[in-house]
Amino acid sequence: MIVGTILTLLVAIEHIYILVLEMFLWTEKRTRAIFGITKEVAEVSKTLAANQGLYNGFLAAGLIFGAFSGNSEVGFAFKVFFLSCVIIAGIYGGATAKPRIFLVQGLPALVALIIVVLTR
Repeated sequence: MIVGTILTLLVAIEHIYILVLEMFLWTEKRTRAIFGITKEVAEVSKTLAANQGLYNGFLAAGLIFGAFSGNSEVGFAFKVFFLSCVIIAGIYGGATAKPRIFLVQGLPALVALIIVVLTR
């Protein structure tokens, strides 16, 4: 159970990092390199990126709530739901934008979900 919670928190931390990149550092050189975009694209898409960042924050919040819920049934349900959301987003991003998205976001969430379910 503890390993599943730790993995869930690692996925949450990753999504907080993505939130920071997309909401606050979108036009910075390092962030543009990570996402493979030009300065011009970053400037015109910064509102859209901030919106995406906010959604990543919601995913992180749900995962953190699940990890720290005092009720094990509620915590389990939150972890399963939000890890599943991350997996689906990773599949969609991998299929429509870059395959790497699934590897970076979806795969860690999938591993965490498997461990959460198997160690329940």
